Amino acid sequence: MEVDIHGMTSREAKRDLEQLLSRADKNIKEVRVVHGYHNGQVLRDMVRRQLKHPRIASKLLCLNPGETRLILK
Repeated sequence: MEVDIHGMTSREAKRDLEQLLSRADKNIKEVRVVHGYHNGQVLRDMVRRQLKHPRIASKLLCLNPGETRLILK
């Protein structure tokens, strides 16, 4: 599953990601979050440091600095 949070505020993106993770089917084991990297530092930092959810098992940094992979339980 992929979600693009470009253009959102940190608060909007965090809320939307938390809702998505709560509603995601239990068969989904990975979410690729595209946050951008030129002007996406605030979103990147929110995803990598502030986003907490019981379904998140780990966060993987990608070769593409504009995305983060969330591995789900």
